[in-house]
This record gives sequence, C-alpha cells and structure tokens, in this order.
Amino acid sequence: MEKVKSNSGEHVNLAYDSTLDGPSVYDKDDDLREVRPSVASAFGHDTLDRVPNIDFYRNAGSVSGHRAVRPSLQELHDVFQKPNGAISVPDTVEDDYEGSNGTPSDDVESVVPLDSGKGAVKFGWIRGVLVRCMLNIWGVMLFIRLSWVFGQAGWGLGIVVIALSCVVTTITGLSMSAICTNGVVRGGGAYYLISRSLGPEFGGSIGLIFAFANAVAVAMYVVGFAETVVELLVEHDVLMVDPLNDIRIIGVITVVLLLGISVAGMEWEAKAQIVLLVILLAAIVNVFVGTFIPPTADKKSKGVFNYDVNIFLENFPPAFRNQESFFSVFSIFFPAATGILAGANISGDLRDAQAAIPKGTLLAILITGITYLGVGLCVSASVVRDATGNITDLITPGVACGDSAVAACELGYNFSSCAVESCKFGAMNNFQVMTLVSGFGPLIIAGTFSATLSSALASLVSAPKVFQALCKDNIYKALHFFAKGHGKNDEPIRGYVLTFFISVAFILIGNLNTIAPIISNFFLASYALINFSCFHASYAKSPGWRPAYKFYNMWLSLLGAALCCGVMFVINWWAALLTYAIEILLYIYVKVKKPDVNWGSSTQAVTFVSAVSNALSLAGVEDHVKNFRPQILALTGATRTRPALLDLAHSFSKNYGLCLTCEVFVGPRVEALPEMNTGMEKNQQWLKKTKRKAFYAAVNCDKFRDGVETLLQASGLGRMKPNTLMMGFKTNWQTSGSEAVQSYVGVLHDAFDFEYGAAILRINQGLDVSHIIEAEDEMLKSAKEQQELESDFTSNGGKGKGLFRKSRPSQQVLTTRVSVCGPPPPQVAKMNEKLVQASTQFKTKQPKGTLDVWWLFDDGGLTLLLPYILTTRKKWNNCKMRIFIAGQPGRSEMDKQEMKLLLHKFRIQCADIIVIDDIHIKPRNERYMLENHLGPTSALGAPCPHLYGLSLKKLEDMIEPFRLHERTRDSTQVEAMRKNQPWKITDDELDEFEEKTNLQVRLNELLQENSKSANLIVVSMPIARKETISDFLYMAWLDILTKDLPPTILIRGNHKSVLTFYS
Repeated sequence: MEKVKSNSGEHVNLAYDSTLDGPSVYDKDDDLREVRPSVASAFGHDTLDRVPNIDFYRNAGSVSGHRAVRPSLQELHDVFQKPNGAISVPDTVEDDYEGSNGTPSDDVESVVPLDSGKGAVKFGWIRGVLVRCMLNIWGVMLFIRLSWVFGQAGWGLGIVVIALSCVVTTITGLSMSAICTNGVVRGGGAYYLISRSLGPEFGGSIGLIFAFANAVAVAMYVVGFAETVVELLVEHDVLMVDPLNDIRIIGVITVVLLLGISVAGMEWEAKAQIVLLVILLAAIVNVFVGTFIPPTADKKSKGVFNYDVNIFLENFPPAFRNQESFFSVFSIFFPAATGILAGANISGDLRDAQAAIPKGTLLAILITGITYLGVGLCVSASVVRDATGNITDLITPGVACGDSAVAACELGYNFSSCAVESCKFGAMNNFQVMTLVSGFGPLIIAGTFSATLSSALASLVSAPKVFQALCKDNIYKALHFFAKGHGKNDEPIRGYVLTFFISVAFILIGNLNTIAPIISNFFLASYALINFSCFHASYAKSPGWRPAYKFYNMWLSLLGAALCCGVMFVINWWAALLTYAIEILLYIYVKVKKPDVNWGSSTQAVTFVSAVSNALSLAGVEDHVKNFRPQILALTGATRTRPALLDLAHSFSKNYGLCLTCEVFVGPRVEALPEMNTGMEKNQQWLKKTKRKAFYAAVNCDKFRDGVETLLQASGLGRMKPNTLMMGFKTNWQTSGSEAVQSYVGVLHDAFDFEYGAAILRINQGLDVSHIIEAEDEMLKSAKEQQELESDFTSNGGKGKGLFRKSRPSQQVLTTRVSVCGPPPPQVAKMNEKLVQASTQFKTKQPKGTLDVWWLFDDGGLTLLLPYILTTRKKWNNCKMRIFIAGQPGRSEMDKQEMKLLLHKFRIQCADIIVIDDIHIKPRNERYMLENHLGPTSALGAPCPHLYGLSLKKLEDMIEPFRLHERTRDSTQVEAMRKNQPWKITDDELDEFEEKTNLQVRLNELLQENSKSANLIVVSMPIARKETISDFLYMAWLDILTKDLPPTILIRGNHKSVLTFYS
C-alpha cells in the first residue's frame, strides 16, 4: 500500500553529469558534449535546451549503438535546485540496449539505414521499383494468353477486364503510397507495411504466406520457362528424356542459375533485370511493328491480317466458349497484374523508399496497363477468332459470304468450317498468335523467356527479403535462424537457400495447376490487407497518421480491400477459403504468443478510439443495480508486494470489472518521483506477464491518507471508476504509532465519505512479502555478478580482456557476498516459508471446503455478492457457500425461511443457512470456561480455552496501552493528556460502546466454533462513527473479531443495493 522513499534515491539520467560543479561547459573538441553552433547563435547564451534535431527522434534500440539524447524535463526543471549546480548534456550517449522502448535490438524498425558510401548498393525509383514492377507485370500473359482473353471476351469486355484489374492494383498502389510516406520504410515490403500498420498479428500471418507465395511463384515462372523450352525441343525433336522430366531438369538448372545471380548480390541481379527488360521491350515493339508488315499467305490462312475495320468490329462482342464466362476469363488474366509489390519487396535496398515506391509502382501500373490495352486492341484489329491454317481455303469469286467468319470472307478466306469443327488457329485457338503477328517470331520467344525469367528472379529476391524481415522481428521464434544477413547489403543467404529448396520441391513434385490459384489468392490477401491498413489508419484518426502522399481516400481503400476479397473468390472460391483459414490460424497463433513488440499500429489507435467512445456512451447511461459489478481499488503497494490481496481482488473483478492496484509513495516529491515513474511501466508489465487483468496506479503525497484520498477521488474514467476499496489488515497497529493508526482508520472514513464499499483482508501470516522479494532480487543480482566475474576469468585463462583487465574476485569478497545474501536463520526462514505459502493460496485452485458468509448487517448486498462472485470462478467452484445470519431467540426457523426466500429471489444458491440466535449474550471469560470445562479440549481431554484466545481480558490487555484512564487520574493530568494525546481511549467511551465491544469478542467465539475450518470467511465489517469511536478502539474491534481465524475478509457496502430480484 505504502512506499516510503529513502533519501538516497536520486534521479539518474545518462545526460546528467553529477561530477561537474562549475558552470555548464561545452568543449567543442569533445564529440559527446559539443554544443551545435545553432544553439549559441540562436539564443546568444549557453542553454541546456536543444534545438529540434532528427537525431533526437531515432529509436532507442538502434543497432548503431549510439543515439542523440535531449535533456530530460527533470534536468531542465530541477537544475537550479541542485546544490552543485551544473549539468552537461551530451549530444550522443552509448546505448546499452537497456531501458529502451521495448523494441528488439535486431528489429528492422530499429536498424539505421546503411550508408551508401560504405559500399551498400542502393537503388533509385527507376531501377529499384519501376523496372522490377514492369518486368513482374509483363509476364507470359502478354505473349501467350492475351489474344485468348480478347478472343473470348471481345475487345469490349477485354478492356473491362484490364481496366478492372488496373483499378484494383491502382487503389492498392495509392494505399501503399500513403503507408510508405507515413514514416521511414525499412526492408520487408508488404510484410513491413502491414505489420507496422495493423500490428504483428496481421503482419506476421500475411508475411509468412506472402514469402511462401513468392517462393512457390519462382517454381511457377520457371516451369513456364521450361515448358516453352521443351516445346522448342519437341519441335526440333531433341528431347533429353521425356517432356515431363525435361521440364524438371531444365527447371532445376534454371533455378540454380537464378540463385547464383541472386546470391552474387543485388547489383548483379539488377543488371540481369536490365538485360531482360531490354529483350522484353524489343519483343513488345516487335508486336506493334509486325501489325504493319503485310502478312504472308501462310499467316493469312492462320487468321493474321493487317488492320481491318471489319475484323475489329467482329471482335468487339464476347464469344465465350467451353463454359467460359467473364469472371473465368478475368480470373485467368488478373494474376498477370499481381506484380505491383516487386519494388516494395526490396524496400530495404532502396535509396529513398518513401519517394521511390509510390512513384515507381503507380507509373509501372500505368505503363503496363496501356501496354496490355495496346497489344490487345492491335491483335483484335488484325487477327480473326478462328482460322483453319489451310492456304487453300479461299472464297470462290461471286459467292456471297455466310453468317460466320464474315470478316475473313470479305478478305478472301473461307473459315466457315470452324463453325462446325474446331480449328487450330486464330485468336481463340492458337496461343502462339503473337509470334505470327510479330515482325520477327524468335524475338517473341525471347520475350517470353525474358518475361518468365524476370518474374522468377524478382520472386526469388522478394521471398528471402520479406522472410528475413519477418524473422528479424522474431514473431516466430523458431524461424529466427533465417534472420541473419551477410555482406554489405545484409543479404539473406539462408533465405535464398530455403527459397531454392521450396522452388525445386514444387518443380519436382508440385501440381502447379492446382497451386496457382492459391498463390494468386495469397498475393490478393496481401493487397487486401494493404488497402485495409490504409483505411484503418485513416479511420483511427491518429495524430501519427500524416502521410506525405495525399492522393488517397480511406473509403476508396476500403473499396479496394473489398474488391481484392471479391476477386479472390472469383479466381477460386476454395482457394480463397483456404487462404482465409491459413491466415486466421496464423493470426491466432501470433495473438496467443503475444510477441514483445510495439510498433504503434493503427489497431492500437482504433482500440483507444473505441475505448473512449464506449466510455463516453457509458457515461450517458445511469447506473442500474442489475449491471452492478465490483470495481476494485486495491491498496496492494507494488504489484508483487501483496500477492494474496491482488489475487483475491482479481478474482472479484476477473475480466469483467475494473481492478486498480494502487501504491502510495510517501515522502518528498523530488525523492519519490524517479522511482515512481520507473515503476509505472515495470509494474504494469508484471501484471501483463502474470495475466492479471488489472491496472497499476501510483501517487506521491506527504501522507499516506492524502495519497489514498487522491486515488479515491480521481481514479477511473466516467462510469468506469472504482466502487470498492480493498486493503489489508494492519497487523502492527499496536506498535506503529498513533499517526499510522489514524491514517489507516482515516482511509476507511474517507472511503465511506466517498460512498465506496470497503473490504479488509486478514491472513494470520500477513500479506506483505516485500522483504522476501527484495532479498531474492538481491541474491539473484549478486549471483549473476559473481557468475559473470567467474566466467570472464575462466574464459580468458585467468587473464582479463583488453587493456583494462578484470581482476578475479578474491575468495574473501565472494564469501562476504554470500554471507550478506545468505540464508536467514531457521526460525525466520520458517516464518518466511509460511508467509510465502499463505500469500499464494488464492492463486491456485481451492480445495473442497466451505466459503462462510456472516451476513450480519444489510449493507446493500455487497457482503453477499462478493463471495457469490467467487463461487462462479473456477478456482473456487469446489467451495460451498454457507450463509450465517443473526436471529432472534425462539424464531430461528422463521428467520431461516425468510433468508431462504430472499436468496431464492436473488437466484443465489448456498449449501446451508445457519441462524445464530445467541449472538446477544456476553462473551465467555477464561475463568468461567475453566470452571465449567467449556470450550475446546486437547488430545488428552484437558480444557484449552487459549485456543479461543479471545476473552475480554485479552481485549483489555490489547487496548491497555492506549487508554486514558481519566477516572484514576486528577483532572489537570487528564486535560493535559487529552490535549497532547487526543487519540486515547476514554473510560466513558468504553462504557458507551461496551455492548458493541462485547459483540466483536462474541462474534469471534462464534466464528471459532462454526467457521474454523472454512477456506475463507466473509464477515460484515463493523463501522466506527466518525469523531465518536477512537481509532485504537476500532482497530481493537477489527483485530479481536478476526484473530486466529482462517483467511478472513471484512466487507461493508455503501448501503446502496447491489442485488435485485426484479428482471
């Protein structure tokens, strides 16, 4: 509950130099203490303040080991109060990775960009993004299937197919541009963008399947290349084994060559991409040039002509065949557009990713979209849908053309037979139409090779880069092995090897026709999450969402996400469901594992907005008794100090109510604040680690009661504020002094004044284990230091490292340290063992037993509600609840039936109802018990009244040091004592409250008789009227009532109903 700060505590900051006692000195020759000229010139004098500088905003966990640090607020605020005055603020400090913001040191978020001057290869927006995206989008679709798409859909719907694909990719590009320009972008591509926007759960799930999709895509593109080569081998009859095995052999050889280019470095890979781009551009130009070259008779027989209006008009409407439809044709074409992330995937190798990714990606979408439209329209204007390939199928002069193949008929060719039988040529039937249309056929084959190899190379580079970034974040700890990079560009060699084996495996055994739609859906899932990330960040309206790229719209991003999800089902519904299932499973896995990262995701922002919104809406609703739940303010001190109190409070609130664990730091602010500030995060993290659904709060005041009063008044938010104060019993009240007792009882008075319910927990062994925790921490620290010293000595053969060698600790030093931190005496150790066992008893499942509720006074029902809540918890479901009530002599059965009816209306079940009809009699004293042989007996049958231990004589002994005894002293002495010691118990007060005092003793006798074996006892708390009952007498009541009992909790509600039997 209370934390007293010693005078030795002092705020420590790496920017503070306590050894300087003169005025602030800044030596320009010292890199650590140099004052930038802008400071002096701007203000004209030395100042601790620093002008804004980018170095102050770098991550604390930077792997560079150094960061700039600004003076703390305490140093600026407290500087002139320090006796020795001067402070020197360094521009940089050594970062030892401790006390950072929780970001792992090897997190890609923390990595300072490599300086290009140190040999790292960095690309601009053209080579790094534009070229890669164009090569990935210009795939085999351009040369092999585009004519088929326009043949099936017609050029009217063909334009719609390409436009719809470009709409999806453009919206995704706009969303990606907004995310990229909202902060520094590191390596990891789509994974980095999604994880930093939506958090590790979404990022971790999509990052893994995205990396896997790229790895399998390598196999798909390589197989496409190998199939083209095998077709040439078949054409020239030079097969090595058979077509299938030749595809495998050529595929594996190709992957090996591509792997060699990738491992050689990004510079070699970029050069290879440029060569492939030149070949691809030549092939595309070759297509356009070929449409102007007069076709030969052979080409005409195969349906290839020059530009003709009739052919163009004939190819306008769709002509779907073989159960094809618009959506099936769209699903075949759309994967060609899924290369827009090729540039973003190597974001860590870009010179300026924020500028390069938006510019290069969007321009690539525009160029490739125009190219697809241009090639498709050119083919539609010069190639008929069906042709026989027979140069003798000519139109007889004077014979009218029929209804079929009208355009070819008007050009002198009779392809009407294709209406009744399938033909092998034409845009609908021949996948090699582009070769026929082009000016030089072999160049189209080279373009096909270039398209497949460039896409395979891009995927082979993307997969390891994304996978490395995922592994560096250590979201999947088993994969951290692949985080290591090599060389000046931090190349993921291990990732390259893994990608190689995955690709080879799918080339050898994979059914790529089945796996292809799954891979396309994996890519689309990434696009959907990128769009949703942009929408989510905009929707959260976080001040940190400030993208430099302004040409985006949150609702357009949401539409893009919906379109991506829709396209997933259009491509393949079962693949879409499988993708969602895998992503959900990975999401749940990461959610359960709770990786220790904090990237300031929009999920956190939306959670905060939702919490504020819900709190505001809740504030406008009046409290209702049916919705009452205990909101606990527990005075636990530090979270580890009173575990039993915290565990019981957490059992009351669990996940359904508010629980605040509070600590009051007593002492001067300058001494208490540093420890309080450092303890805030530490204690909250401990609660999270131990899965306590609670909040930690701390205040600093000169007096303990003032601190608790502050907590009682200011804790909570709107309707989410505490309504029940819970604290431990002050077992040392007889020795702690009048001020401490007055403060303790005053806290209860304050709680009742603010209409709080109150609960006091007493365990015979005590609650406070702070001394044990401190001793354990000290022993662990000493053992760690000793182990480090010994390991340093042994690892160097008895010699220290470097210029300054660590000397081996002498045996005397080690012995002294062990003796200081050694085990306590046996008696103390036994007491500590019992204390630890008692402090953890509410953490485990309770054994079979009873939970006895002594509901003596109607306080609104809190005394009954709290134990009932306990019986609903798994840890307490073995305990049967018994209700004890006070009854009048002669009508016990009637009182029992009335209580039974009341509990029935409250829908609260209990094992038994016991009516105590002899509470009103006076407590038995020891002499009476001995004379009449009453009370418990020992194993030998002798009376043992000391087992009750609660006689009026013992109560008198308890309060004797605090009595005034005004009737046995002269009036002058009494007046002086009343003036100096107003807290003394007067004889008049004892006479006035004799019956109430006797009641507490009598209650303990009854508790000993009826509830000695209970797991937990709940008793109505007696109330002390302010300025009427002295604090020491009240503490004696509480002490005598709960002495020598199992764990007991005294409860008093605020006398407002918390139970109702109305629906």
